[in-house]
Amino acid sequence: MISDQALLKPITLSGGLALKNRIWMAPLTRSRAANPSNKPFEIHEKYYAQRASAGLIITEATQISKQGIGYINTPGIHSDAQIEGWKRVTKAVHEKGGHIFIQLWHVGRLSHPDFHNGKLPLAPSAINPHEKSYTPEGFKETVTPKEMTREEIKQTVQDFKNAGKNAMEAGFDGVEIHGSNGYLLHQFFNATSNVRRDEYGGSIENRAKILFEIIDALKEVMPEQKIGLRLNPSLTGEFGTTADEQTIPTFEYIVKKLNDYDLAYLHLCEPSSDVSDIPYLVSHIAKHFRPLYKGTLVINDGFDREKGNKVIEAGNADAVAYGTLYISNPDLVERFEQGAELASPDQKTFYTPGEKGYTDYPSLKEIKAG
Repeated sequence: MISDQALLKPITLSGGLALKNRIWMAPLTRSRAANPSNKPFEIHEKYYAQRASAGLIITEATQISKQGIGYINTPGIHSDAQIEGWKRVTKAVHEKGGHIFIQLWHVGRLSHPDFHNGKLPLAPSAINPHEKSYTPEGFKETVTPKEMTREEIKQTVQDFKNAGKNAMEAGFDGVEIHGSNGYLLHQFFNATSNVRRDEYGGSIENRAKILFEIIDALKEVMPEQKIGLRLNPSLTGEFGTTADEQTIPTFEYIVKKLNDYDLAYLHLCEPSSDVSDIPYLVSHIAKHFRPLYKGTLVINDGFDREKGNKVIEAGNADAVAYGTLYISNPDLVERFEQGAELASPDQKTFYTPGEKGYTDYPSLKEIKAG
């Protein structure tokens, strides 16, 4: 047993949610909601309950509306059927003593007309990300999206609010706003994907405006201490995102302004590729942003047990969110605690329907039981 690890120490979030450790489960798209309603069902209950020893589970990205969809078989939180499905998931996690937030998602331009009855996806500006969208007919090239009107922006803010209300009804402990990985909110933040000339474009303050409108809207249906946010400041060359000299100053502005709120946490991602040769980006996200944010800071991407403990011990983060390791190690907390060997995931089953590669990874306890 390695019980003196920083990762294993309890932490209490603003608002009083007491978590038993700092090993969090990061949001992982798994494309298992393969049904006409895009609702979670029995395999989702089992999958999340298996991982309930995490300090906090953050669900897979979940669309706030039909307009927000961009990948096949991803669940939503905008219909009665979806709310009922998620109720069973939260109940299963809570019965195992776990806590769970839902990640609220709108993909923006990283969608395809196939998801919208032939209509164009919505985005801050009519700029094609030149990526591929995973449609019911396979991967297809993205198209030039429709620039959102002010009314469509207001409706999207309302959709986030409705999704938050639905999440509370479904029994979640909170929500995480997906402002990361080149999706809709990230598209607004980025000056290369947002060339608007109204109050939602141009200045850093304008490009961040929609985020704070969403936070303010969610505060009307839940305590702000139940709201988390995920950002990926140094992302470039992926998800249609191209960073520029304004990128880091934009995220610095956002993070500092978040101190005006009493959020559950801020969830940041380290760069998934080497950006050390790009002078206007930051290679060490936690270290850079920790001094700017007063609340609970969670870091993600590329951490193992040793690196996770070190980033907390150094004071650069309060918790670590693990993604890929949680796919094949449902009892990741117990394995870290015991210093046990970790199982490797089968990448071929990351996004395939069914239980294979989803709920069939055994825990240490199950392995020992034979």
